[in-house]
Amino acid sequence: MKRILSYLVFTVIISSIMFSCTEILEEDEILNESFLIGKWQSGTLFYKYLDDGTGGTWDTADDVQESEAQEFTWTLVNRELTQIHVLETGGTVPKVYDITELTATTLIYEDDFGKQFSFVKVQ
Repeated sequence: MKRILSYLVFTVIISSIMFSCTEILEEDEILNESFLIGKWQSGTLFYKYLDDGTGGTWDTADDVQESEAQEFTWTLVNRELTQIHVLETGGTVPKVYDITELTATTLIYEDDFGKQFSFVKVQ
């Protein structure tokens, strides 16, 4: 009887460990970085991600065109998208987002304050 009880406890412990590992993998899911490459639009706001880790952003509502885009560098680690925006004055501004959806045509992420941004790929 003790032997059966020991096996049962062991099975419950192993099951718990496997369940915990499964949740961690979902939270740290690695996204297909190639989906991010391209031009994305949300209303009048555009982001362009290049495959060399650079990009640019512009807003046509502010009469800013792609050729005048604010430059940034970007990295994608698991679901965390980091953009380092390069200011004209020489400084940088880091922005970090948690990607909630990334497909060939859809990009949705949110910032640390819970504000969500949604884009569609236009190119």
